[in-house]
Amino acid sequence: MSEKPIYVASDIHLGVAPPETEQAFLRWLAHTAECASALILNGDVFDFWFEYRSVVPRGHTRVLGALAGLVDRGVPVSMMGGNHDWWGGSFLTEEIGVTFMQDPVVAELQGFRTFLAHGDGLGRGDLGYRILRAVVRGRLTRWLFGRLHPDFGTALGARVSRTEYREGGPSDAERGRSKAVRTWALAELQRDPSLDLVVCGHTHIPLLEEVEPGRYYVNAGDWLHHRSYLVLQEGNPPALHTWEG
Repeated sequence: MSEKPIYVASDIHLGVAPPETEQAFLRWLAHTAECASALILNGDVFDFWFEYRSVVPRGHTRVLGALAGLVDRGVPVSMMGGNHDWWGGSFLTEEIGVTFMQDPVVAELQGFRTFLAHGDGLGRGDLGYRILRAVVRGRLTRWLFGRLHPDFGTALGARVSRTEYREGGPSDAERGRSKAVRTWALAELQRDPSLDLVVCGHTHIPLLEEVEPGRYYVNAGDWLHHRSYLVLQEGNPPALHTWEG
């Protein structure tokens, strides 16, 4: 059993998040290097990310360097593709050294059999988004997008992302997504009794719920509003923290 926990965070949305949020995230990554045995970033680290064959989006150099530094120190970093950065590729895996996942996975995390998913497209409703997701993730669409000049493609991606940083709490749409993803997660725990834990992001609303003794649904929240993250350590229940440092 590792003495250090696993940290899980999601929805940082670099590119939309204000500079002070990115600086706080960098400080948290430095803390993670000292205190965690592994880091999982559960989608939408970047508000838009598309890797051309020889070009990657400009910006966030210090964050990418910090992630590479974690890997170099022996702290494994895994990234789940979200609805904004599902198009990660060889730059992240080969140059930065992260493990990049494009689909939900089931893994043993600190003694918890865990279903890990970003959360987009889960639950009832949002049929229009599901159709759009199938189109934009298709091979033909990715090939055509890759033919665009990177400046134009990046500007187009930023325009359609629709992520907004605003003061105040979650929007009505985020609250609606939170309810839908929670309902789906509870049904998944009921469907598969081998699961101890379902972890999602996407909704921007942190939530930890013990569904029954020893079985949990957790949403890690976001960094636009909450700067929240999940701590998993064997022998202890999951815990949500807010970064204040």
